[in-house]
Amino acid sequence: MRYFPAALERLTEQFARLPGIGGKSAQRLAFHVLSMDDAAAAEFAAAITDAKATVKTCPICQNLTDQAQCSICADEERDHSQICVVAEPKDVIAMERAREYRGVYHVLHGVLSPLNHVGPDDLRIKELLARVADGSVREVIMATNPDTEGEATAMYLSRLLRPMGVQVTRLAYGIPMGSQLEYADEVTLLRALEGRQEI
Repeated sequence: MRYFPAALERLTEQFARLPGIGGKSAQRLAFHVLSMDDAAAAEFAAAITDAKATVKTCPICQNLTDQAQCSICADEERDHSQICVVAEPKDVIAMERAREYRGVYHVLHGVLSPLNHVGPDDLRIKELLARVADGSVREVIMATNPDTEGEATAMYLSRLLRPMGVQVTRLAYGIPMGSQLEYADEVTLLRALEGRQEI
């Protein structure tokens, strides 16, 4: 027996597909959307459509942008000889909060995870190797999460990069093992960045 209109159930199902949203939260969000006035609901829907249509990856660092290249890659005052490798675009935001790192980034869009069928070809590794191959990069900082997949990804990349004559370092363990980079505070990130070590 169906308790709600089909359109409301479909909306609830769509919200439930989002990460971290359970059935009750999805239902609460769906009811909230229905309580919006028509203008607010249209603005909400337009924001989703606009983001999907305009946001793309930067051809240099693979971060998200709506320009020809992201603002970090376009900034000539940043140190383009130092690349910080992160797993996801949200990790760039976490690193930028520390306000100490002045290099550029490379976003892998995931980490190696054989159990989830994510291999090297599923990540933006070729683009990183191409950036380093031009000879202008002196250091690559591995800033993947300090968990099993993050460590495996950092070690795999270091083996690929070392023969290219570039220094490969890893963030120090000011960030607790098993935690997520996006939840680390600014002081912890700063200490981790300052204490990075070669791997």
